[in-house]
Amino acid sequence: MDRKMELIEISGQEGGGQLLRTALSLSLCTGTAFEMQHIRAKRSRPGLMRQHLTAVGAAAQIGRAHVDGAQLGATTLRFVPGQVQAGRYRFSIGTAGSATLVLQTVLPALWSCAQASELIVEGGTHNPLAPSADFIAQAYLPALRRMGVDTAFALQRHGFFPAGGGSVQLRVSGDARLGQCAFDQRDPAPRLEATALLSALQDQIGYRELQVVGERLNLGEDALHLRRAADAQSPGNVLMLSVSGDAQHTELFDALGERGISAEQVAIGVVKKVESYLASSAAVGEHLSDQLLLPMALAGGGEFTTAFISDHLSSNARLIEKFLPVEIDWVQVEKRCWRVTVSS
Repeated sequence: MDRKMELIEISGQEGGGQLLRTALSLSLCTGTAFEMQHIRAKRSRPGLMRQHLTAVGAAAQIGRAHVDGAQLGATTLRFVPGQVQAGRYRFSIGTAGSATLVLQTVLPALWSCAQASELIVEGGTHNPLAPSADFIAQAYLPALRRMGVDTAFALQRHGFFPAGGGSVQLRVSGDARLGQCAFDQRDPAPRLEATALLSALQDQIGYRELQVVGERLNLGEDALHLRRAADAQSPGNVLMLSVSGDAQHTELFDALGERGISAEQVAIGVVKKVESYLASSAAVGEHLSDQLLLPMALAGGGEFTTAFISDHLSSNARLIEKFLPVEIDWVQVEKRCWRVTVSS
């Protein structure tokens, strides 16, 4: 049977929105239709939420797709892609839903087009349980650049959870020729830098966060930065810690300030994430690890090391194998280090 006439059946019962976004990306890239059932069935609010619907709508518009079931709360969705078209697109979530997750959904299809494209997504730029705009700029897109994807990214307006109102812009060159890459080396003496991002809150909050980070990680004042987000529609606070070196890439760890959680607690939480990462010899952090699988599969192969195999990584791997002729395997090479291999 012609692969484009196939319809892949997927259960979304065990996963969240990530499985849907991966399926949308691969459907556009391969021309293969899918039907997902039991979407987010085990979540407190099952079914499609607004940010998922924005991702579906964005994929449908870019891929000229036919969609059944794209409604709030729907637990079954059928997606039949057409011809992907390069162009200038703008999508608005209308809530604080993650703009970066929508961006990641359609980016692979756009880099595969013959012409360049521009994408603007409005919504949340710094959300819990989603890659921040800073993570996209400092970790995700540079990793893609190593693989052959040429992009220019801009955070046009900050949008903090739960108000949203942010905007990100991405320009992507078309006709990308993805190459196989290995992310398995880490600089033995990485550079650590901390940034406290604030909107409509007292500077003292950021200074308290930075003081804890500096003391716990022995960082000098030149590695501690306070940044204001004057363009945001609501108060917000994000503490970010970057780990970079000459080896291969940058990892970014962050946490959102919350009402009732002290600045010191926020800082300690981020420091623990960084300390855990540095305690392993693995090159790739937890969040970037599952995000590298899809471009590596489209490139026909690649590998990286990571500290542990998350549920997101394993479920993403098994879904990718349904769409593409690749195998994704992992083996433990040290106590806190796994080697993940994508092969065709």
